[in-house]
Amino acid sequence: MTAVWALVAFVGVIIVWNAVFKRNIGEAMILGFVAVCAFVLFGGTVEDGSAWSAISGSVLDALQEEVTFAGLAFVFMSYLLTRTPVLDKLIDLLNSVLGRLRGGPVYTATAAGGIFGAIAHVGAAVTAAVGSVTVPWMKRSGVRPELAATVVAGGAGMGVTFPFSATMFILVGGLAAQGVMQPDEIVKPLAIAGLWCLGYRFVLSWFLVRRNGIQPIAAEDRIPFGRSLRSGWTSLLLFGPILVPLLLTRGPVADALGSYSGVSDAMKKPVELADGTTLAAQPYTMPDVISLITWIPVLMIVLVLVLGRKHLPRTTSGWWTAIGKAAPSFGVIGITIVAAFSAANLLGELGLAEQLESVLAGLDAPGWIMAIAIGVIIVAIAIPLTASATMAAVGPVAVIALAGAGIPAPVAAAAVLVFASTEGASPPSGAPIYVAAGIARVDPVKTFVPLLTYYCLPILGIGVLIATGLLPV
Repeated sequence: MTAVWALVAFVGVIIVWNAVFKRNIGEAMILGFVAVCAFVLFGGTVEDGSAWSAISGSVLDALQEEVTFAGLAFVFMSYLLTRTPVLDKLIDLLNSVLGRLRGGPVYTATAAGGIFGAIAHVGAAVTAAVGSVTVPWMKRSGVRPELAATVVAGGAGMGVTFPFSATMFILVGGLAAQGVMQPDEIVKPLAIAGLWCLGYRFVLSWFLVRRNGIQPIAAEDRIPFGRSLRSGWTSLLLFGPILVPLLLTRGPVADALGSYSGVSDAMKKPVELADGTTLAAQPYTMPDVISLITWIPVLMIVLVLVLGRKHLPRTTSGWWTAIGKAAPSFGVIGITIVAAFSAANLLGELGLAEQLESVLAGLDAPGWIMAIAIGVIIVAIAIPLTASATMAAVGPVAVIALAGAGIPAPVAAAAVLVFASTEGASPPSGAPIYVAAGIARVDPVKTFVPLLTYYCLPILGIGVLIATGLLPV
């Protein structure tokens, strides 16, 4: 159980250094990674390879993660937007329409998270698409930056709780291969489970709006719609960097482009699950070659450079000064992301998934106890891993364990996917946390406790209620 203790040490060191000693999250994440390195150095890896090779490889992989680039790109994008009036005009336009509604931007962020989640399915991409507009809008409306980042990151998991995500196919593929259930049996239960999760988020939004005293925009501060549209219609182009990648990766345009370019004819490698089951190779799709989380900030930066060119530096020295002012945010978020993914890679080398799978296989208890135990274990796995990696590692065995306790397999599968959807709200390693923090330009650690309290634990509870039949699906 070396990997399990390494995970405990990783989280424990971060909490102690950050919460007890009041040091910044960048330092805490580095020390947490060092703690995991100690387990590798003294205990070795599953494949008994070189410990130093495993450590260096994990860091290199983390540096090459697209979320690492995206987190830093969103910091820069957010900084540029504050230097230009482009976003201010868009927010004036949005306030003209929804500003009279108390907490309008919070509800909009929640609804948009559900819509984009059902389309994009990738947690960090959902956060990127929704947060690019709603986080600055919430801040402008008086919502604290850390709360704005929390709401957007907390909605990231909806990409997993609606059909038809890659995570869902990984899980049902393994179950179908073992004859547990057919792929189409999961669609209805998961769709209803997703609606339960979305409904909870709306109730939470209502609570947060009232608890934080968020008020409607004062009438004297709302520009009439016609005037705001005339002066700020170009700001609507900010939706382009979100919509264009979506159109190129989903729907008929994406299908036509995939066929024309030959992408649809290429095949992915087979996927081997932790129990030895191998899923057949699948065709590539446009989301495999066009990354939303990479292209949204890139296109947004380009558009802001064009629309806000009159308000941006025009000399090399001016740009050097401007970038220098954003450097502190780059440092904290960059170090935190790299340390988080490096530790996750090392925990994989230690065999975390396999060790927790053996724990799952040995469980034998009544259905409600099994649901709680399996939910806690999956949420723990989703701290360092993505939802897809979690399902590939332990998803099928978790569903089989729940089915063995008398829970119908499709219901169990929906509950397990709800458990895994906490990846975006599971500090300290959830990628959406750092994307949202980058957009809000806030210390990620300020979102940790709210995410656990408002999203991670309640979603775990919803999964348990679904598994036990108290929330029908």
